[in-house]
Amino acid sequence: MTTATEEWVRRFHPADQAPARLVCFPHAGGSAPYFYHVGRMLAPGLDVLAVQYPGRQERRHEPVIDSVPELADRVVEQLRPWLDRPFALFGHSLGAVLAYEVARRLEAEGRRPLGLLASGHRAPHVERHNTAHLLDDDGLIAELRRLSGTDDALLADDELLRLVLPCVRGDYKAAETYTYRPGPPLACPIVGLTGDADPLVSVAEARGWVDHTTGGFELDVHPGGHFYLNDHVPALVERIRGFVARELANVNS
Repeated sequence: MTTATEEWVRRFHPADQAPARLVCFPHAGGSAPYFYHVGRMLAPGLDVLAVQYPGRQERRHEPVIDSVPELADRVVEQLRPWLDRPFALFGHSLGAVLAYEVARRLEAEGRRPLGLLASGHRAPHVERHNTAHLLDDDGLIAELRRLSGTDDALLADDELLRLVLPCVRGDYKAAETYTYRPGPPLACPIVGLTGDADPLVSVAEARGWVDHTTGGFELDVHPGGHFYLNDHVPALVERIRGFVARELANVNS
């Protein structure tokens, strides 16, 4: 499939015959290739798309969008051409709340996802007043080290690291200034996923996603911190595969 949305949507392992798509949303400071291996492992059964936000890699000369609502509006515009078959949404950290806001907008248009898999983020209505985006560069780098989600090679290259900090800071601002606006719960089911030692999300805060759906809720708790998923990729892939297959069967029954 060829579209005019390629700057926003990466499709590393096209699966044209797959019965459904999975749209993946990266964490703050992350980029679409974070999901390269997930796409490979899920193909050809699922056609995996990864959203590439402005301000990073080949889009580094574009301004970072530091507002979740604005970013959600832009992503919805770019995703519409890809919604020609059933789809599910997966997001981690910033990507989880962004995927949620995208799901809200799509459901309002009558485009219901098969489901939302929200990883590494508290329920949208649960407030935390984090201010990492206001730290100086050294403080922000320390925060990246604390969460253990940034590539070691990047952390070891101080010059390169400081080049990407504006992107990281903008993403953190989007995540940390997000304010939930009450509205109808999603009709699609939600799976919450979290690490049991995540310093940014307690298990109780992850369980709060149950309040945002009428379609059923499940919570998966894995050993690990904020980037627990890096150590559980095979299990996560199987979880996604099984969840999408089940929900697709429900739609087709």
